[in-house]
Amino acid sequence: MRFQNKTVIITGAGSGIGRATAERLSAEGANLVLVDRDAAALDVTRAGLAAPDRVLVRAHDVSVESEAERTYAEALSRFGYVDGFVNVAGAMIYQPLAELTGNDWARIMTINFFAATYFTHHAFRHMSRGGSLVYVSSIHAHQTSPLVGPYAAAKAALSSLARTASIEGRGRNIRANAILPGAVDTPMLRESPNIKSGLEVLDPLDIGQAEDIAAAIVFALSDDARFVTGSEITVDGGRLAKL
Repeated sequence: MRFQNKTVIITGAGSGIGRATAERLSAEGANLVLVDRDAAALDVTRAGLAAPDRVLVRAHDVSVESEAERTYAEALSRFGYVDGFVNVAGAMIYQPLAELTGNDWARIMTINFFAATYFTHHAFRHMSRGGSLVYVSSIHAHQTSPLVGPYAAAKAALSSLARTASIEGRGRNIRANAILPGAVDTPMLRESPNIKSGLEVLDPLDIGQAEDIAAAIVFALSDDARFVTGSEITVDGGRLAKL
């Protein structure tokens, strides 16, 4: 019960990695604030948790800056404190650079990166007793494939944000780390045009489960990682280790 009497905000909690993280944290005693734009998906996540009575649900679009402030305000009103933030919410589009518009770049960067900065801003303002920030970046932050330029750029920015937050958080007892998943068996992977077209071919051994990423996230959040900050933790089954 490493998270008893601790409160964690999770964005993208309606499915996949966000849901798996919520399940693991709930089983370890955490109070949870679940954020996703899909209210019905949040209800499914909440119903499957070990302690659904210790859950606050916030159905909103993370790209709306003012909603981050409201989420923290409601979390503090309900639980009195916030000890952790996990940024999972993300989106992808598949287009060549020659066809991407400014609006395309802005939408993907806002959902994948700027939304994390909104929540980070309020974490630094309201995590009065310290805590841990975990950003779900991607191996695309370092090695990428065609047609996903905005996504890869946003994930690289998330890893950079984790480093800056770790530096500025030291005096506040706030740690910050980035988790870099490889291929994970989620709807985003299964619906990938690159996978469907054969442009990107995956060895089945390179495909992990949402629970594999959640395990790394929960470690980074926990006091077991008290000396881990400003780091990138790659969770890809060894995919990037191969030539």
